[in-house]
Amino acid sequence: MTNKVAIHYCTGCRWLLRSAWMAQELLTTFDGELSELSLHPGSGGIFEVWVNDQRVWSRKEDGGFPEITELKQRVRDQINPEKSLGHSDRKA
Repeated sequence: MTNKVAIHYCTGCRWLLRSAWMAQELLTTFDGELSELSLHPGSGGIFEVWVNDQRVWSRKEDGGFPEITELKQRVRDQINPEKSLGHSDRKA
């Protein structure tokens, strides 16, 4: 298992708590499937999530912050596409 997640966030925008919460959600959901999850302080309004060197979310390109369900789906699609996310996979 060598799945790595990196969350890049803007310190000036005070997005550490949001980033840490998302990190906790991903660590809980993908327990045993991630070898590393790191938080990277940045600037300029950055908020990006990378999985195994593939960007799965960009605040600037995707238009804001992800709902946690969508973020989990995008991470899952990179590390284990067959994994069921239970209620997170159900459509509203």
